[in-house]
Amino acid sequence: MERKIVRQWFWVWDFEKEEQWLNTMAQSGWLLDRVGFCRYEFIPCQPGEYTVRLEMRNHDESYLAFMADTGAEYIGRMAKWIYFRRKTELGAFDIFSDIDSRIAHLSSICTLLGTLAGANVAIGLALRSGKLNLLCAVLLFYGLGRIQGKKEALEQSRLLME
Repeated sequence: MERKIVRQWFWVWDFEKEEQWLNTMAQSGWLLDRVGFCRYEFIPCQPGEYTVRLEMRNHDESYLAFMADTGAEYIGRMAKWIYFRRKTELGAFDIFSDIDSRIAHLSSICTLLGTLAGANVAIGLALRSGKLNLLCAVLLFYGLGRIQGKKEALEQSRLLME
């Protein structure tokens, strides 16, 4: 079977851009089949046949079984990111059913980024040559701010809907 391997980098806070790119690939006839660190393997498909979604989540077999029951196929995972695909003929495919689940997802990303940023600050301050860690912390805090902004916008939307 023909395969296409693409090496691509996405920041954690750009997960929506990554998902959009994966769906653009599926629209052009290339379906995500395997995922690795900055590595995506695609197989041919009918253009628009599938929708791809990703989510940051701890490993949970019961959740994978639930997703399979909805018609979603588990593609793989990279660290805490899980990748799914589902045939478009089954209807809209959205992992997050409501605003609260979207906020919870963004909160888990914030927790990860905050933990990594804090650890890099601690290491950077503890080591004489910790400038790279401090630079990483700045980058992670930037990402945390981006995700926090998205989360706050959703919280404002939720307040308007109540």
